[in-house]
Amino acid sequence: MNSHQLFRRSRTRLALWYALVMGAILSLSGLGMYRSLVQSNWTAMEREMESIAGTLHDSLEPMLPTSGDPTTVLQQIFPELCLAGQPCNTNPTLIQRHTTGISDRSIYYIRLFDHQGTLLAFSPNQPPSLLKTLNRSPWQTFHAANGIRYHQFTTILHSAHAHHQANEPSTHPSWGYLQIGRTLKTFDAETKRIQWILVIGFPIALLLVGFSSWWLSGLAMQPIYQSYQQQQQFTANAAHELRSPLASLLATVEAILRLPPSNQHSIPVMLQTVERQGRRLSHLIADLLFLTSLEQNSSPKPFQPCCLNDLISDLTEEFLELATIADIHLTHQIPNHDVYVLGNESQLYRLVSNLIANAIQYTPNGGQVVVSLTTRDRMALITVKDTGIGIAAVEQTRIFDRFYRVDSDRSRKTGGTGLGLAIAQAIAIKHQARIKVESQVDQGSIFTVELATVFG
Repeated sequence: MNSHQLFRRSRTRLALWYALVMGAILSLSGLGMYRSLVQSNWTAMEREMESIAGTLHDSLEPMLPTSGDPTTVLQQIFPELCLAGQPCNTNPTLIQRHTTGISDRSIYYIRLFDHQGTLLAFSPNQPPSLLKTLNRSPWQTFHAANGIRYHQFTTILHSAHAHHQANEPSTHPSWGYLQIGRTLKTFDAETKRIQWILVIGFPIALLLVGFSSWWLSGLAMQPIYQSYQQQQQFTANAAHELRSPLASLLATVEAILRLPPSNQHSIPVMLQTVERQGRRLSHLIADLLFLTSLEQNSSPKPFQPCCLNDLISDLTEEFLELATIADIHLTHQIPNHDVYVLGNESQLYRLVSNLIANAIQYTPNGGQVVVSLTTRDRMALITVKDTGIGIAAVEQTRIFDRFYRVDSDRSRKTGGTGLGLAIAQAIAIKHQARIKVESQVDQGSIFTVELATVFG
């Protein structure tokens, strides 16, 4: 399985897990929201029914008779209601419609029972085939013959004189019962509407989650894939760089082993070649280890104030001999006041030395390299300017990559490993600094390092 298939498979798994988790969350959220909406509507409906029943209860009790036939009294109190066993007026007058205090008569109905549970009066719009016997449960929900659900509330009624006869023996504890009922047609329609919203909306939401999970998994895998590609490229480059000196070493050793006794005087020269290639390998491995330690921050030592004036002076003096051999004029320009920054002095030393070494390496004989230090807006600017071969604009974005060389042949002759600028960039990142490059082909380059000053 190649890397592309591996990452595509990982992306698919990540997208599936994301979709499953989000689907479960959406399912639980939708179910909870559905139950919450239905329960809140049901509770609001029951409170409304209790409020209507309480209003009627408080209006009825003062007018209820303690004895005698209540039919005449009920007909006076509720002219809208139908009396049991008598013809019912299904077209009440406007005044009669508002007698019960119920605004929507098409939804609610009223029923009155005596203390024995006998039906006395009822609304004309009560459900068909409703039993005439009393169910004393406070709340009941049932299906009528027409298939519509109804919900009703039952409360006890006392006569006005019952409170004054509390000490007298009573044959029954109440005058009768009041039932307030309503159709659940609108409630069921609203519940079904919510269900349809969930049924239609949930698959759409899952589809959107699927697309977004695939897109987000791609975004999540992209830096990993890029890092993997960089790691592969680094491994290939490192193997390529190590192969040349190793091949040279093996060839030299084999030549030494095959030398006849008469040519033993050639051994020192060959050993020098072995030593040179061994040093090159050692420098390459040391640079790789140093670069790895920078990126992993394996030695997090606290930063200390570093004087950049002394650092640049020491580096200029150190590289002066190399510049003289290459017939390059190396100078430095530093301010009279000391400039301090927080950092690791040895790493900053390595950063600037790599820039100076590159400037000398890519500057032809008779050229000039100037290292300067200036300050601006609490920033220290270290500038390395040369009159070398320059860098093309298309290559300036790649010069900080590992093993990348602008002039491969020349750098190999001078012993470069292609890690100098990569190490400089890693050190700059660790010190929260920035390296800028300005260059033109055949006219030279200017590398600038910006560091935050501490004092001085």
